[in-house]
Amino acid sequence: MISQFAFLDLGAPQLLIILAIVLILFGSKKLPELSRSLGESARELRKGLSNDDKKDEKNNENRSNIAS
Repeated sequence: MISQFAFLDLGAPQLLIILAIVLILFGSKKLPELSRSLGESARELRKGLSNDDKKDEKNNENRSNIAS
């Protein structure tokens, strides 16, 4: 996971500054809602990608069965 964000090269001070800016922009009441919605979006994206992979595998199996 860390290697994916290595290009950002953010340290603890930079992350704290970003967190403070986000807290100021959205407020403390909105942050839990925002993080929850981001988590749900990421979960749906992963679910959709895995479903696409399964569909591709089924299509490939069907094509190989038809071809033989």
